Amino acid sequence: MDAIILKLHLRNITGKKVKRLRREGIVPVHVYGSGIQPAILQTEAQTLRRLLPQVGTNIPLSVSIENNDNENICFVREVQRHPVTEEIMHVDFLRVDVTSTIQAEVPVIFTGEAPAARQLGGTLLQSLQSVLIEGLPMDIPPSIQIDVSELDDFEKSIYVRDLEIGANVELITNPEGLLARVSPPRVEVEEVTEDEDLEELDEGEGEGQPRSAEESAE
Repeated sequence: MDAIILKLHLRNITGKKVKRLRREGIVPVHVYGSGIQPAILQTEAQTLRRLLPQVGTNIPLSVSIENNDNENICFVREVQRHPVTEEIMHVDFLRVDVTSTIQAEVPVIFTGEAPAARQLGGTLLQSLQSVLIEGLPMDIPPSIQIDVSELDDFEKSIYVRDLEIGANVELITNPEGLLARVSPPRVEVEEVTEDEDLEELDEGEGEGQPRSAEESAE
């Protein structure tokens, strides 16, 4: 898998003064991890707003650092956002050794349509949004797709063991974990009003009661 390239620049401003950077559309970032000294860096907020939704936390980035020719394969480790505006305040990147295995959460994406939902009125439920995968950084898939078109009744389910993850990575999540099923539609119970209860009582009044001698004689 080819890594997306991100260019980062050296940062001399630290502490409370970084507020000025943010006002200018610059976001402070850190890069740390295997084979590198922690680096205080920065990049444009516009670049991160475009990039972060693409890579999440499991797609590798080729990070280019100003005045540094070394290759840096990194993953997004943490994103800090403003609690009100959701603007990006700070990003941490973790540098990894491409020859050593890592673990990463990989999103599971459904494809196709579940007949039990489309034709029988059920609701498709996804129990797990992602699974934990172990492998070399460049072998970790950006996502795992699974076809739900086999869910044609309410008795069938899809489990983690049904995923196809490839030969170069290992599934860490429990293979018996439930991924998807279709829940049957809810059956609405017809409500009986108080007036209907009284009407039924009036109609049945006297039934099964002992009769008097005069009534029996009639």
